[in-house]
Amino acid sequence: RLLVAAALGAAIGLEREIHEHPAGMRTHLLVSVGSAIFTVLSIYGFIGVLPSGQAGPVDPSRIAAQIVSGIGFLGAGAIIKYGTSIRGLTTAASLWATAAVGMASGAGDYVVAGVGSAIVVFSLWPLNLVVDRLRISPGRGVRLRLTLSRLEQIGVVWNELNLRRIEIAGIGSQRLGKSRYEVELDLRLPPGVRPTDVVDAITSIPDVELIESVPIRE
Repeated sequence: RLLVAAALGAAIGLEREIHEHPAGMRTHLLVSVGSAIFTVLSIYGFIGVLPSGQAGPVDPSRIAAQIVSGIGFLGAGAIIKYGTSIRGLTTAASLWATAAVGMASGAGDYVVAGVGSAIVVFSLWPLNLVVDRLRISPGRGVRLRLTLSRLEQIGVVWNELNLRRIEIAGIGSQRLGKSRYEVELDLRLPPGVRPTDVVDAITSIPDVELIESVPIRE
């Protein structure tokens, strides 16, 4: 049961590992195996513990319930809030689902564990490709991460965006140090404006440096 849990957990984590997410193959394997161990112990670990040799009261659902709630702390560690964006939700969900796969393996229900892990892997990889193909208006949004030496430069950036009729959907900023600020912008692009046009216009502004440019879908 533990070997099956390890194999299925590693299979789920492989996709996260390939795409360089914080929680990869080892993390998902450990979550799956740990859940399986807790489940096996909750079923068999307390039989015959009474001095008389009689079977003690066994309630596997008690430990299973703690696994479901406890894995949330690990999932929360994979979620990162940066400015106006939140990242890692899918990784946190995959960890939670991997715990369920480990519990099913620990309970000996290999059909549920196998089918469940297959669905999780499908949702992480092939389904993501399908969703990308179904999106009708690619490139209509872009997320920019900039560093500025002066906050006044935000006004210059704003003017450049207004000249191109680009709408700012979200903005976040933080101070990195003396005379150094980081700004994250979520932009909606009108028809005819390409993300490369926006990048070229922003990078031409003095004292503004582009860190990252990521297309977004809404």
